[in-house]
Amino acid sequence: MEVSAPLNVSLREFGCEQSLLSRPDGSASFVQGDSSVMAGVYGPAEVKVSKEIYDRATLEVLVQPKVGLPSVRERSQEQCLRETCEAALLLALHPRSSLTLVLQVLHDDGSLLSCCLNAACMALMDAGLPMSCLFCGVTCAISADGQIITDPTAAQEKDSRALMTFAIDSRERKVMMSSTKGSFSVGELQQCVAVSQRASEKVFQFYRDSVRRRHSKSL
Repeated sequence: MEVSAPLNVSLREFGCEQSLLSRPDGSASFVQGDSSVMAGVYGPAEVKVSKEIYDRATLEVLVQPKVGLPSVRERSQEQCLRETCEAALLLALHPRSSLTLVLQVLHDDGSLLSCCLNAACMALMDAGLPMSCLFCGVTCAISADGQIITDPTAAQEKDSRALMTFAIDSRERKVMMSSTKGSFSVGELQQCVAVSQRASEKVFQFYRDSVRRRHSKSL
């Protein structure tokens, strides 16, 4: 049975500030509801010979939890973030160099991976690194009764039977990366992709407004 995707896509309130940190080459904090992440970008810089790639930059991504040491969850998030950033960044322009993206989780109230993706994109923009496209993250949860919830809170995630996060590119709204867990049908996956693509319009509009505000202040 085909179920049409909901037309209204509700996202929590966004907040973003760039250039907050003095040591990184680019930084940004991103807030979605009560979830917040700080991202810092270092480089292009010298790379260790053991990690050197002759035709492109080496990208390292580190996710620091709010408390304690990184676990399997953070390693999984790092891989998703690295895949997305490598697809967007023009790494061939900086061969034999290193780029490091560090994300510090300040608060997790759901949709954390999408918050990390959004913080990463804003930090990369702040660093002025060349990219083929921008990207954003959108998380969808499927509740026990089959409802699709965009940008779920931690409580909504806990009660859901499936959770999906997509990285969407700004040019063609294509899925650059997906991270899924739980049980869902192919139809539900397609619906969540369609809803995430629609939600990405709001995130990219927020990016534009945020950058415009920042530059109008500095003029």
